[in-house]
Amino acid sequence: MRLSIERRKAVKVYPDSKRVIARFFYNGEIRAKEVIGKVMGLNEDQVFDIISPILQEYSKRHRNITRLLLRHCAKLNVLFKELGINEEELSNYRKLLIGSYFTHEYSIESAAFFNPSIIEDPDQSDLEEGEKRMIISFRAVGEGHISSIAFRRALIDKNNNIEVIGAGNYIDEAEIIRNATYNKKLFFEKAAITQINIAALKEIEGRLEETFEYSHLRRIILESQKLEMDDLKKLEYDKMLWLADSYYEIVFSLDTDISDRVIFPISEFERKGIEDARFVKFVDDDGTYAYYATYTAYDGAMIMPKLLHTTDFYDFKVMPLYGAGAQNKNLALFPRKINGKYVMISRIDGWNNYIMYSDKINIWEKPIRLQEPKFPWEFVQIGNCGSPIETEHGWLMITHGVGPMRRYVIGVSLLQLNDPSVIIGRLNEPLLIPNTDEREGYVPNVVYSCGAIIHNNKLIVPYGLSDYSSSFAVVDLNDLLNKLKNEI
Repeated sequence: MRLSIERRKAVKVYPDSKRVIARFFYNGEIRAKEVIGKVMGLNEDQVFDIISPILQEYSKRHRNITRLLLRHCAKLNVLFKELGINEEELSNYRKLLIGSYFTHEYSIESAAFFNPSIIEDPDQSDLEEGEKRMIISFRAVGEGHISSIAFRRALIDKNNNIEVIGAGNYIDEAEIIRNATYNKKLFFEKAAITQINIAALKEIEGRLEETFEYSHLRRIILESQKLEMDDLKKLEYDKMLWLADSYYEIVFSLDTDISDRVIFPISEFERKGIEDARFVKFVDDDGTYAYYATYTAYDGAMIMPKLLHTTDFYDFKVMPLYGAGAQNKNLALFPRKINGKYVMISRIDGWNNYIMYSDKINIWEKPIRLQEPKFPWEFVQIGNCGSPIETEHGWLMITHGVGPMRRYVIGVSLLQLNDPSVIIGRLNEPLLIPNTDEREGYVPNVVYSCGAIIHNNKLIVPYGLSDYSSSFAVVDLNDLLNKLKNEI
């Protein structure tokens, strides 16, 4: 029996190059001082004549453009002091003009919008029977192939019709808060994995207490850098700060819609992209819940698995993941503890699926091989397509497989409820393959998902197609489970 798959062509989601974010732009200290100096050479009338049309033009493209420009101007406070400029004595218009020279627009979705993950919206008020409000995260790719996490809201009705709500015209950048307390042992274990110079690590480690704050680490590192003459060794100190920057909290304004919020690379260890977030609603033993997402941070050379935590999609806490199992890509958290342990799927070697158990959600050791490529359509590699989904018959684990001509397809396995290291079913053919309409794009011949849901007895799989845009597939849950129970 072949499964009947419905592809929802009417709800494809494409990248939108008109959605831009105003970001701080810094081209080095020397050039920055030159620009500031030139602006300081203008008289007040010249300043007003330049900034006035800028404010009129860009106020239509950004929420509260004056607040953004003043915030970017304030980031130059250290340079003002070095130039002997008293920021408090500057006119408001001059601050705005300086800020504008250090601001640029970035289109976060101009290249691609794919690899979706779907999750239940915390707000389920004012809905009719059978409806559910969802939040879909996407990997948005813009200029320079830099990936960020963008969101859309969707509504699914009782007949599983999907409506993706249109995005607003504004994009908001979150406030960044760095007030984390670090565990010395864990921090320096992670630093060693990221190949920071061992001698530099030992020097800084010896000057810290068992727990320390970011400000204390930064002060010690800056002191060591001043005494170091070798530029390459100075870079090793910088890398420790970059790692510390991987712990942060981001807070969005309460007056933003979910589609206005974008999680953009912040730390140096993710400066080239935030890739493939896998969101899951995690329910604790006492019934309380939170939302987590694993994602891959990329700095252009190395990757680092990281964890997002939120309860409301306004306030997000970010931290790296530790341990021998927190390597490579494709980490996906189970939606609850099993036998008192957190459980995670991973792919530490790049081509097999592993399962891990832990007492702590950010420390993952002793990965156990769960499954390896078995069928011709996945001989190159397999991996997960998001967190496993609980059913009464077992855990549904959506997978991706790579076969001939680097074609990505989607498969499904069924894991035992009380012991998910046991596979009790596995489709011997793909659930979804790229069809003629979906094979062309940014990266051809790819269908890929980062998380699915069950609604009204249907499995709904949002999926990226050819690394360009996204669509949805719907399959009857009973048909899928019956087929899985007969195949292994």
